Amino acid sequence: MSRKFTPKVVTANDLLEGDVIWLTEDDQWTRHMAEAELIVDEAHAQIRLLFAEGQLAHIVGPYLADAQAGENGPEPTHFRETFRTRGPSNYAHGKQVEA
Repeated sequence: MSRKFTPKVVTANDLLEGDVIWLTEDDQWTRHMAEAELIVDEAHAQIRLLFAEGQLAHIVGPYLADAQAGENGPEPTHFRETFRTRGPSNYAHGKQVEA
């Protein structure tokens, strides 16, 4: 018996800057998970992942991450994704401090 599909977002890292990014409904990449496309259909999720995998000149490591609908858009459901929304954590300067 297969597991029930849970909502997903497509995520990856920006190839040049390394930032965590999410795929939007209009085929753009955003650095804000709340702007990502929340995918509720398994077949559509696979199509969106294939689209992302075709963008390897701009991104690296695309995958489907579990998410849920929130007040302002998709929100993470796993601690790994929550951690990724906060940016780099291995130094106390740059983007981490600005956030």
